[in-house]
Amino acid sequence: MPATLEQLIDDLDAGAAGQEMYRFIERAYPICRSITGDGVRETLAMAAEIAPLEVHEVATGTPVLDWSVPKEWNVREAWIKDPRGDKVLDFRDHNLHLLSYSVPVHRRMPLSELREHLFTLPDQPDLIPYRTSYYRESWGFCLRHRQLTELADGEYEVLIDATLEDGSLTYGECFLPGTSDLEVLLSCHICHPSLCNDNLSALAVSLQLARRLSKIPRRLSYRFVYIPGTIGALTWLARNPDAADRVTHGLVMANLGDPGKFHYKRSRRGDAVIDRAVVQVLASSGDEYEVEDFVPFGYDERQYCSPGFNLPVGSLTRTPWGRYPEYHTSADDLDLVTPEALVGSLATYLRVFAVLEADRRFLNLNPKGEPQLGRRGLYRSIGGGDDGREKELALLWVLNQSDGTHSLLDIAERSGMSFDAIRTACGALVEAELLRPLDNEETT
Repeated sequence: MPATLEQLIDDLDAGAAGQEMYRFIERAYPICRSITGDGVRETLAMAAEIAPLEVHEVATGTPVLDWSVPKEWNVREAWIKDPRGDKVLDFRDHNLHLLSYSVPVHRRMPLSELREHLFTLPDQPDLIPYRTSYYRESWGFCLRHRQLTELADGEYEVLIDATLEDGSLTYGECFLPGTSDLEVLLSCHICHPSLCNDNLSALAVSLQLARRLSKIPRRLSYRFVYIPGTIGALTWLARNPDAADRVTHGLVMANLGDPGKFHYKRSRRGDAVIDRAVVQVLASSGDEYEVEDFVPFGYDERQYCSPGFNLPVGSLTRTPWGRYPEYHTSADDLDLVTPEALVGSLATYLRVFAVLEADRRFLNLNPKGEPQLGRRGLYRSIGGGDDGREKELALLWVLNQSDGTHSLLDIAERSGMSFDAIRTACGALVEAELLRPLDNEETT
């Protein structure tokens, strides 16, 4: 069993991990999920096979900040029959066909009236759009625009066999305690139906992160929350009013299975440790990436970063929402996500955690002048060449900056060296008894 995060990363079997995450997405893909309902419960039950989850049920009508928990929605059957009695649209063929949260309907109507309840993408005529009506009672169907143009005039029969009634909102939570009470919050929305990148990819990656982290010693505590978008984050925040005192770092996880480059959206604070740690990892990867400033729009980072909480929560994704043509359409399917992209996302998150775990302040125990590194086996025996110069420079940077006020991340940023190089140098200096870590009280 790996003893550290670094060993866990080194031991990662990319092929096996990627295939395991992809298979989970395959299993979860057909399930109809929404912000409430049995689809969420079924998906959380699958997730609990991989990581330990505590499932919470919050009753309809419960006040959650300025909102309240909505009615629970479940659907059994939904279809449209043409004038000849043939089904031209069936929820069982693809759950995107039904407007999410549609109220029950069983009626006959002319095509002219039915059209008011049909949603298409004229610019993408062969794709089914994903549409919702969570907080306004309505009903509708989504279909390919090409199919809409082929519908004949006449009377159509519409059936939506669904329930919208008092129930509860369901969310899952996995808490992995560390030696410190300081928490890393990982938030993943679980309300989307058959969409693979948004957001089954993040669900698959987060579950593997939780399972792997559970097997190693941890300094920080990790809290994974699996919630419906917006209302789920509001519910979690309402039930955890002390979150601001515990959450030291946080990331909203989404869109982690497509082959696009990584994008990081900073927290509202802009310079939180999590913001700097993610940038450090992405910059050290050698791959192309983008970093963007916070805007109060997007996923649930806008809830966690609302001014009353102002949590240090950013969002680490591959291609962001709305910026790939398959977004919120039936093309966000099993062909869009790849095992390679999933495992790359898994490894990137693990590297971010490795920075957070190791980022501490240290005290130079021999601060007057440079200690003699050669007799401690830390310096080249023959000078003048370039061999080992980078390692030695890292040692000198750590010694010079370790006055109790600079963390390893501070030193990496100032030196322009990778965090891995600084961490390795720090480990060697601690072993040589030239440094000691400051405890939690000394670093606050």
